[in-house]
Amino acid sequence: MKLHAYAKINLTLDILGRRPDGYHDLVMVMQSIGLFDEVTVKLIENTEIKVKSSSALLIDDQSNTAYKAAKQFFFYAGIADKGADIEITKKIPMEAGMAGGSADAAAVIIALNKLCGTEYSDETLCEIGVKVGADVPFCIVGGTMLAEGKGEILRSLPALSDFSTAPAILLCKPDVGVSTGKAYAAVDHCDPAVLVRPDAKAMRQALAGQDVRGMADHIGNVFEQVLRIEECESIKKVMLEGGALGACMTGSGTTVFGIYDRNDLAKQTAFTLEKTYINTFLTTAVDRGCRIVEE
Repeated sequence: MKLHAYAKINLTLDILGRRPDGYHDLVMVMQSIGLFDEVTVKLIENTEIKVKSSSALLIDDQSNTAYKAAKQFFFYAGIADKGADIEITKKIPMEAGMAGGSADAAAVIIALNKLCGTEYSDETLCEIGVKVGADVPFCIVGGTMLAEGKGEILRSLPALSDFSTAPAILLCKPDVGVSTGKAYAAVDHCDPAVLVRPDAKAMRQALAGQDVRGMADHIGNVFEQVLRIEECESIKKVMLEGGALGACMTGSGTTVFGIYDRNDLAKQTAFTLEKTYINTFLTTAVDRGCRIVEE
């Protein structure tokens, strides 16, 4: 089975504090976008789980999220006599704040649910996914969601993909990357009083009204404020000067996204940025986390 595993952006991302279990309490408005990894999953007649990737940067061992997803699925389903052959063609950059690893894990869980005939609900698949990573439940369901807790408590919001005129979303990732652990450590050591908190309620209202400008006005990410990455600030400036209604870093970085109500301006800005940054992509919102493209 072949699937497209879609990346995500955070329209808003706020961190309320550190939890006793080491995770952080979050409030986020998350959105699936059209940039995807291609994940192929084959059920095999032995208990081996094999992962192969097109990216030399991706570790193809038991620490890989796709491996962990397959292992968790088989354990939950009580399947002890099957294995999986997983192949990942990477398009989502790593250390980009776009949940590429979580998207791959979600695709594996969805594929195995079909291939094994278990017919678990999305809710059950999310229970399996959260054991792999906090973003995996969102990547299983996808679309436009309010995410709370450590990211696993999801509530559907009016879909950005349903806007009468869907905005263009321009993505640009500089060569510099930030590990998630380092990003959260930076937040833990900052003074929370200096942070401008993103307004998730205002974002939800803008989505409900199909108000692209209002949505762009309320994008925000506390990681961006804490990390203050110079290249990200430069990219953001280029996007805003190029006609973006709003621009912001996504996740723990370092990808910056811009929201445009004019495709021509988005294309012109993409042309400018891709001269310097190879990881520049023009896309739009999608209504799900994964899509089966071949069975």
